[in-house]
Amino acid sequence: MSIASDTDLGRVERVLRLADLATSPKLVPAATPVTEIDRLFRADRNLRSLVIHENGIYSLLTREQVEHALTGRLGYGRGLHARSTAVQMLPANSFTLPGSMALASAAQHILDSPEGSRHRDVLVVTDDGPRVVSVSQIFERLSADFRHAALHDSLTGLPNRRHLGERGEALARGNANLAGIAVLYIDLDGFKAINDTFGHRAGDEVLAGFAERLGRIIRPADVLARLGGDEFAILLVGVSEMQALAVADRVVAGSSVPFDCDGNILHLSASVGIAMPGDVPAEPELTRLEALLRHADGAMLKAKQAGKRQVARLDGHDEAAPIARNALIRRRLPSAFETRRFTLHYQPQLDLVSGDNSTVEALLRWTDSELGMVSPAEFIPIMELSGDIHRIGLRVINEVCMQARRWLDAGVPRRVGINVSPVQLATRRVVSELLSALARHGVPPDLIQVEITEGAAITNLPRAIGQLQQLRDAGISIALDDYGTGFSSLAMLRNLPLNIVKIDKSFIDNIDTSAADALLVRGVIDTAHALGLKVTAEGVERPCQLRLLRELGCDIAQGFLISRPVAPDDLPPLTARTPLLEWH
Repeated sequence: MSIASDTDLGRVERVLRLADLATSPKLVPAATPVTEIDRLFRADRNLRSLVIHENGIYSLLTREQVEHALTGRLGYGRGLHARSTAVQMLPANSFTLPGSMALASAAQHILDSPEGSRHRDVLVVTDDGPRVVSVSQIFERLSADFRHAALHDSLTGLPNRRHLGERGEALARGNANLAGIAVLYIDLDGFKAINDTFGHRAGDEVLAGFAERLGRIIRPADVLARLGGDEFAILLVGVSEMQALAVADRVVAGSSVPFDCDGNILHLSASVGIAMPGDVPAEPELTRLEALLRHADGAMLKAKQAGKRQVARLDGHDEAAPIARNALIRRRLPSAFETRRFTLHYQPQLDLVSGDNSTVEALLRWTDSELGMVSPAEFIPIMELSGDIHRIGLRVINEVCMQARRWLDAGVPRRVGINVSPVQLATRRVVSELLSALARHGVPPDLIQVEITEGAAITNLPRAIGQLQQLRDAGISIALDDYGTGFSSLAMLRNLPLNIVKIDKSFIDNIDTSAADALLVRGVIDTAHALGLKVTAEGVERPCQLRLLRELGCDIAQGFLISRPVAPDDLPPLTARTPLLEWH
């Protein structure tokens, strides 16, 4: 089905009124003899009703009413009404509705009326005179509108995912292998920034404008759909591989032309994933089109990860499987937010000098009904690409502050570490969000520890320094997480306003078996201490590691040996001393 025949791109549908559906009737004076009325109906079998007028008052007289009157009274109706006029044939209760009434309201009004008042035709009163519409027309049009709404996107008028699926099923009935079919999965790069900066109205204008551009690229046989948000799909019919790639290139080029929204020139780009039947192995639980869409979605993620503003295609199963999983994770994320499937677990840290275990790190967990347990290493990068990291980051901040308040009220205060993404730091909202949450829940700043990764600090070092200094000035401690896995440098340790350095698990794994690794860890500990910083060792799993870390002068240990991440109620009790430190 061509887009031109289905939609008016970028148009917001106007609410249909009764006057839009009603037609001009045949008018007759109230004094018209019944014999003339009868003759009019007999002469035109398609004539359903007449409008009777007298002194500017209009009433509806239907064929059904006339025939009932003339054939009634034991067959004497025609004789009884031989001298009657049109006005005398009118029913006692006239059923009229204003032309400005919406169709849905008119339908409800009809259904709420007594059964005897539900006439086949309805008299519609407008400023331009009377009109007539049949009840069946009203309900048929509503049915068509509801079906259209169910199959189309309200903003752009484009087919939605369901419509695209129906089109794919129709194609598969005549072409089981979908030969000559290609699917393009399109995502606008940087769209969330438009909504955040210029508002959702500007965002809607961009989406409608982009839909128009896409509509000019495709052919009548192709199907363009909006899948949701800033994601679109194109089902190309009867194309070769080269032709499909050429369309994808035109989509990328078309997205690069600036959008003009109320005088603001907005620059975006598009990442496009492409999939053809030969790329996709059969998946029993999916239709062929669904498998193509999933594959193209994964290819789109590949394009984004490669730098955006380009076309990508998955090469072979080894590449397709993990990217397809990433695509599925991305599609399941909205449901996870709606059903609140994200939870926080807390992992204690052990002070190797005092034995204190009151500091914990908040770790995000997600269990999905379809995916099972999803690792943060999988979903956090996807959230950073989609912009959902801000939404979940704010939720984590609020929930951590609520939990910290509960512990405080229970007389067991704990310091909580919160992981902050590089993307969160880049927007400059973390400071205000965190300080607001602390004030709202009445949590002292010294009970919060912000943990950043090396990448966050290096990518935006000046911005990171300013924000972290504000947090530290407020009394919040700052930890550099996963030290050693990124672009480590002594200058970074010196320049960032840090309190703690956390050595990555990969350096701790072999310190009890590798002299070189132990030497490296000693160097980090000594350097950090020289700069006035404390050191936390991550991933401690064996007593011999813990013993060696204490000998090396490490301050804090974290890992499965101390405790796995657990729900708040399952945390070990606060203690001034732990048996783990009682060795001879």
